[in-house]
Amino acid sequence: MRILLVYPQMPDTFYAMRHFMEVIDKKAAYPPLGLLTVASLLPNDWEKKLVDLNVNDLEENDLQWADYVFLSAMNVQEQSVRDIMARCKKAGVKIVAGGSLFTHEYDRFPGIEHFVLNEAEITLIPFLQDLQAGTPKHLYQSAEFADMAHTPLPAFPLVDMSSYLYAIVQYSRGCPYMCDFCDVTALFGRRPRIKTPEQIIAELEEINKTNNIQLILFADDNLIGNKRVLKDELLPALIEWRKKTNPGFFFATQLTINLADDEELMQLMLDAGFRHIFIGIETPAKESLKMSHKNQNLKRDLMDNINMLHQKGFIISAGFIVGFDSDDHTIFERQVEFIQSSGIPLPIVNILKAPPGTDLYRRIKSENRLSKPFAFAEGDTNIVPVMGEKELYRGFLHVIDNIYKPDKSYYRIKQFFLHYRFPKTSVRVRTTYNFKHLQMFLKIIYRLGIKDTNRKYFWQLIVWTSFYNRKFFDKSIFYGIMIYQVYQTYLNILSQVSVQLEQEERRVPAIAV
Repeated sequence: MRILLVYPQMPDTFYAMRHFMEVIDKKAAYPPLGLLTVASLLPNDWEKKLVDLNVNDLEENDLQWADYVFLSAMNVQEQSVRDIMARCKKAGVKIVAGGSLFTHEYDRFPGIEHFVLNEAEITLIPFLQDLQAGTPKHLYQSAEFADMAHTPLPAFPLVDMSSYLYAIVQYSRGCPYMCDFCDVTALFGRRPRIKTPEQIIAELEEINKTNNIQLILFADDNLIGNKRVLKDELLPALIEWRKKTNPGFFFATQLTINLADDEELMQLMLDAGFRHIFIGIETPAKESLKMSHKNQNLKRDLMDNINMLHQKGFIISAGFIVGFDSDDHTIFERQVEFIQSSGIPLPIVNILKAPPGTDLYRRIKSENRLSKPFAFAEGDTNIVPVMGEKELYRGFLHVIDNIYKPDKSYYRIKQFFLHYRFPKTSVRVRTTYNFKHLQMFLKIIYRLGIKDTNRKYFWQLIVWTSFYNRKFFDKSIFYGIMIYQVYQTYLNILSQVSVQLEQEERRVPAIAV
C-alpha cells in the first residue's frame, strides 16, 4: 500500500515558535515524532511519504498517490485537521486518524473513516490485520498501555531535519502526579513507562548523522517521573555515550519543580547535556495549587527553586495559569510580579481550560460550567469562570501586557542573566560554527537590529550582556530573537482576547430606566 502520513499545521502559539523560525530560516520547531513512530510500525514493504504542513504544502498529487492518509493531531491543530478532512473527501482518499485530538472526542469528526486511538503500539496492529483482511473497523481503542521497550526506532529518514530547529525523541510516557487540569494521566497513565537506554542511544545515533542539530527535545510528559531508573540507567548511559562520541547538541525536556530537591539528579542531568527545562509553575497562589492537586509545587519556595536551578546551569521556560476558581482580582498583578522577578526567559501564560478526560473537565461539566468545546489557545477557555469572564479576560490582558511587551521581556532576561551560571561539569558539549551560522547571524542582525521597530531592545540586550559577561553573547542573540517571538505572539493573543472581551461586553443587558 501507499501511505501518506500528514501532520497538520500548528497555529500561531508559543509552542509553534513561528516567528522565531522565520528569523533563523527554519520552517518548524520539531518533526512529528508520533507519525515517524507509526511509520516504523507499518509493514516494511509499504510505500510511505510524510508531509508536515508546517514545512511543506499538501499537494493534490500527494493525495492522488495515497491509498490512505494517516493523520495525527493535537487539540491545537483542529482547524488544520478539518481543512485536511475536506481535501481528503474531495480527493476520495480515506483517513486513518489518531492522536490526542481524537482520543476523547472522536465523535466530533464525522467523515473520518477509521480511528486508531490511544497508543499505536497496541491499537495499530489489529487495524492493520483487519485492513489486510479487507474488514477494517471504524474504531480501535484500548485501555492498555504500551510497553515502550518494544517501540521501534522512529523513521527519521522520512523528514529533512534541516527544516527544523531541533530534533525530538521520547524516553517515557506517563506522570505520577494528578494535576486536575492536565490530560497526561488520562492519556498515558500515572506509571511512567520507559524505553531502554539502548533504544534512546540508537535514536540519538541516527539523529547525530545530521550535522546541523544543536538541540534535541526529550518529549516526555515528566522526564523525572521515575527518578530511580533515570538516575541508575538512562543518565549514566547518556553520559558515557557523550564522552565517547562528543556530539554537538544539548538536550531539552519537561519536568517538575522537585528536580530542585535532588542534588545528584541535577548533576547527572547536567553531565548528560540537559540545559533547557520546561516546568509547570502555574501560580504563586497556594490555594489554587491545592485545589488543582499540584502538590509537588507546595511546601517549597518556588522563587528560591527557580533561582537555584538557574544558578546550577539550567535554563527554565515555564507555564502559568490564571482563572482558577480560588483566584480573585489580585492574582493578575501577583503573577506579573512573580514572573518578572523570576527571570524566567520564556513564561507562557494561559487561561485555565478543562481538557476532555481530566478530573477538572468532569467537575466543571457536573457543575454545568462548560461554555464550549475545548479550546487550546492561550487566551481562550471552555470554563465559565467564578470571577466572571470580563474580569478574567481583562486580568489576563493585564498580565500579558506586563510580561510580553519588548521592554518587559528585556527586563526579565536581564534578571535571568544576573542569576544564571554556566554548569559545573567535566562533560563538555562542543560548539561548532560554520558559514551557515554566519549567514544566519547576518540575517538576524538585519531583521531584528535594523528592520524591526523594536530593535532598540535587541541592541540593548547585546550591549548590556557584552558589558556584564561576554560569555553570554550567543545567548543574548538567542534571547533577542525570543523578545521578538514573544511580542509577535502577544499581538496575536491580544487580538483574539480583545474580540472575546468585546463579545462578552455586548452580552451585558442594558439597564432599564
